[in-house]
Amino acid sequence: MGLTFKALSDPNRRKILKLLKERDLTAGELAEHFGISKPSLSHHLSILKQAGLVSDERHGQHIIYSLESTVFQDIIRWLMEYTGDDSTKDVGEGGTADD
Repeated sequence: MGLTFKALSDPNRRKILKLLKERDLTAGELAEHFGISKPSLSHHLSILKQAGLVSDERHGQHIIYSLESTVFQDIIRWLMEYTGDDSTKDVGEGGTADD
């Protein structure tokens, strides 16, 4: 999960994810939305792929990038472990959430 949070920590990578949420895109189409070099964009895409947030598929000479939502579902499940009924448990020795 560390790779996922590292990938999400960069604003350019979050913007890539937002764009891919709308539709699958090539690197060239993604580049139109950024003021960064193509090698830099490629680096960001590589980190997103390593984290499992993005997948790619070759179509002829183009590589199409897609958002992978299963990792987000895993993160939500992980975060839910820290919410919910746990808020009513003891907050410390001798105290409760109502104290």
